[in-house]
Amino acid sequence: MELVLPKEYGYVALVLVFYCFLNFWMAAKVGRARKRFNVPYPTLYALESENKEAKLFNCVQRGHQNSLEMMPIFFMLMILGGFRHPCTCAVLGALYTVTRFFYFKGYSTGDPQNRLTIGKYGFLALLGLMVSTISFGVSLLL
Repeated sequence: MELVLPKEYGYVALVLVFYCFLNFWMAAKVGRARKRFNVPYPTLYALESENKEAKLFNCVQRGHQNSLEMMPIFFMLMILGGFRHPCTCAVLGALYTVTRFFYFKGYSTGDPQNRLTIGKYGFLALLGLMVSTISFGVSLLL
């Protein structure tokens, strides 16, 4: 069976690259926070008993770490769902990427609750991507 991608699948590819740039930006922010808060590699999280600004660093680190944890799920849903619904997935993926930016910015304030102000809407985008991927899977079976 030959898989022919719709022309619009290019939007899916571009959104995935856009997310990669966001990830690089978050990684750079963590690197700067390491220097600012004196948290050397390979330490993943600072200890509050050793660093009075540990919480600030840990919030920056956690914002990026959570984005890394969610990335395989996001990419898989984009790639698969985009086969059948490329435009829908591209829009949902762009929405997810924008909400991830605000999730990270909010987390980086040092108050973890701030990550949810706009960041919480990313989960709606993921839900839409799940529906698109289910639709693709069902279409293969029918």
